Amino acid sequence: MKLAILDRDGTINALGEDEFITSPADWKPLPGALDAIARLNHAGWHVVVAANQPGLGRGLFDMVTLNAVHAAMHKQLAAVGGRIDAVFYCPHAPDEGCHCRKPAPGLLEQICERYGVDPDKVCIIGSCLSHMQAGAAVHGILHLVCTGQAAGVDPSAPLPPEWPAGVQTHTSMVALVDHLLAPPKPPATTVLSANSV
Repeated sequence: MKLAILDRDGTINALGEDEFITSPADWKPLPGALDAIARLNHAGWHVVVAANQPGLGRGLFDMVTLNAVHAAMHKQLAAVGGRIDAVFYCPHAPDEGCHCRKPAPGLLEQICERYGVDPDKVCIIGSCLSHMQAGAAVHGILHLVCTGQAAGVDPSAPLPPEWPAGVQTHTSMVALVDHLLAPPKPPATTVLSANSV
């Protein structure tokens, strides 16, 4: 199974005011992101979202609102022929010390267990340090999209030392999906000269 675990805010949709999405009207997809997910789906990929939602723990919004936000996301994605199989989220505030709030790996572990896949074969896609750190903790394949919190990151430059090793960087979800779906390069061939025969 080809599985991609995406962060939500800043990766699929624009960040809201104070980086929280508190109503369905606030949920605005980033340019090309929904079509990129649809392309993954059509190529046989399963896409799951893993998101910290501390606004729940802080009382900024309730479960009804969160479900409505995700319903809007699913509806807009379906309109372009794509789907997100499931949304896993951590409802806890940062000071609650849970195992599921990224950069802790709990959410990613739950997803891999649910889908019966080895984490080291899963693409972990996000736009923030905590998502990459959680992905590194489960030994996933790390892809940083330079949008959202990572909008200031130069994808052609080395990442700062606090980022996990092995992170591949991409300008956008569109560029990432172009990379993932690119046909494999043929192996290099060796041409023998007449003198070497």
